[in-house]
Amino acid sequence: MAAWDLTVTVEDLGPDAPPLQISVTSDLHIGGVILKLVEQTNLKRDWSDHALWWEQKQQWLLRTGWTLDKCGVHADARLIFTPQHKPLRLGLPNGATLKMRACFSSPVFRTVMGICRVLNLRHPEELSLLRPVEEKKKKKDKDSSEELYDLTDVPLTAGAQNNILKKLLIHNLVHYSLYNGMPAHFADSPKTEAVYKMLSVSLPSPAPEAIAKLYRPASIVDKTHIHTRWLDSSRSLMQQGIQENDKLGLRFKYYTFHDMDPKYDAVRLTQLYEQARWAILLEDIDCTEEEMMLFGALQYHIGKQSLSQDMVSSCQGMDDLESALKSLEVKMVGDGNMHLIFDHFPPCRPKRLTLKGYKQYWCKFQETSISYYKSKEDRYGEPIQQLNLKGCEVAPDVNVAGQKFCIKLLIPAPEGMNEIYLRCENEKQYSQWMAACKLASKGLTLLDSSYQSEVQNIQTFLSMQRSSSAAPTSQTDESINTHSLVSPRYQKKYKPKLVEKTMKLLTPRILEAYQNIAQLSLTSAILKFLQIWQALPDFGISYFMVRFKGSRKDEVLGIANNRLIRIDLGVGDVVKTWRYSNMRQWNVNWDIRQVAIEFDGNINIAFGCVNADCKVVHEYIGGYIFMSTRARQQSDTLNEELFHKLTGGHEAL
Repeated sequence: MAAWDLTVTVEDLGPDAPPLQISVTSDLHIGGVILKLVEQTNLKRDWSDHALWWEQKQQWLLRTGWTLDKCGVHADARLIFTPQHKPLRLGLPNGATLKMRACFSSPVFRTVMGICRVLNLRHPEELSLLRPVEEKKKKKDKDSSEELYDLTDVPLTAGAQNNILKKLLIHNLVHYSLYNGMPAHFADSPKTEAVYKMLSVSLPSPAPEAIAKLYRPASIVDKTHIHTRWLDSSRSLMQQGIQENDKLGLRFKYYTFHDMDPKYDAVRLTQLYEQARWAILLEDIDCTEEEMMLFGALQYHIGKQSLSQDMVSSCQGMDDLESALKSLEVKMVGDGNMHLIFDHFPPCRPKRLTLKGYKQYWCKFQETSISYYKSKEDRYGEPIQQLNLKGCEVAPDVNVAGQKFCIKLLIPAPEGMNEIYLRCENEKQYSQWMAACKLASKGLTLLDSSYQSEVQNIQTFLSMQRSSSAAPTSQTDESINTHSLVSPRYQKKYKPKLVEKTMKLLTPRILEAYQNIAQLSLTSAILKFLQIWQALPDFGISYFMVRFKGSRKDEVLGIANNRLIRIDLGVGDVVKTWRYSNMRQWNVNWDIRQVAIEFDGNINIAFGCVNADCKVVHEYIGGYIFMSTRARQQSDTLNEELFHKLTGGHEAL
């Protein structure tokens, strides 16, 4: 075959070096091209990490056995011979910036796996990378002077040996011992030890001036813009325009946390806590005033504990944490055969006409269903309606100070989800009914062995929000910075003229809540914070601006770990809810960028994305379905092929 010249830029020769020209034929394989390049550079070094990047096509030529003809490379191609692993700046959930080497040639899913392996983060499938919020020009100088934790000298294979030790420990084959309680590759130098402490211990809160500059969504429309910044998990960093030393955010993307264990998850717990904490402080998720004060107290307590100890040394009393861990994952238990009927009843209402108040009914809880009647005398006849709670969503709507004890139920229905509210008379009744609803949603009856412990956990949570009249309220602590513990909305509520007055008003409230949790260990406090965060009604919902087929107006689609939510953009009300368990199939028309989903009962919906690529929404849905396939009995090896089949679309296949 006729020979022709191929032009290749070799980055290692420097930015001012001219491209190399090598004589090739169309049947020469990629490996042969690389060999010719290496010989022509006359540089003796390890070239094993280098590969060819095709600039015009925006793709890597990684199949070294393929010929130039098969790859479609001709004389006009501009190729770059460059390392596959390059430095990348990572913004972590705790606000710190880490500089480390990452793979620019693998799909982002695999790149995140490599990053998490070095950082000692288990279950990397729950995390992903996203572009940072665009900053104004006047703020660019801040980035250049930011503190960087440098891990570029740590190889990406450093965490492999530590993972092997974990697996052996789980099977009781070895005694797990680390250097000073940290993975071996972090114990090499004081610099890397400082990085691990930053990863595994909560950092002090920044100054109020720094917090004020952080991006805070002002509306649900702003929240939809946050999730447009996720990178495509099935394409590489280079394919998405990411360059060496660019900054990306590493965040938990899927809010379903598998096999959380404080013994092995010091970094994972700390970073998850930090992401939850900043979501609350920056009002990415709403909470009541009492919950805000409890969150503030827990943050204050965690901050104090973090100054004196770390996550590894705070693993004392792990047996006491079992109840907290149960809230972080769903555990299936067998059904009981008997039922229990309550003597008292909470009034209930279907939330269809939101302007109407509650209407009282006599309610009876039997097995996994609630039957309600017009009066107590009618309870032996046919009920007005029977609500089967199996598979429903249960959320609290509580204000202890205002004596408001409500339970929000989202009950599966053919057309989507029905929203029902139950209002209880007091804390005791609320605790019993809330526990019963939670068990029923899992298919369990009230005689299940976990019922009493569930009631106790709910009562403990309520007691944390209850004011202690016997406790002195004059207690103050000058070290409390309320601006780093409470969201701006609740700071403005007091409307003081001076900042000092705000702190004087909020400090007693936070210290009052602190008295109820002051005895918790560091790990227990973090788990309690995550437990309360997960109980918030809007927990784990990612918002997107969409337009449904047949509609003339934009609406909001909320994507949670088990359901899709249609939200009216004008008033913010939930219009319809669909569960993944009722989903028969979904597909994407890539030509018109439209997502179509079919549910049981011949229910079909279709929508196009307004401010995001439909690939992002497609990946969210497929990703959550992938997360549901995980089980404790399965191997620690991720089924990467299944993930890309569910999330990658036609390009990945």
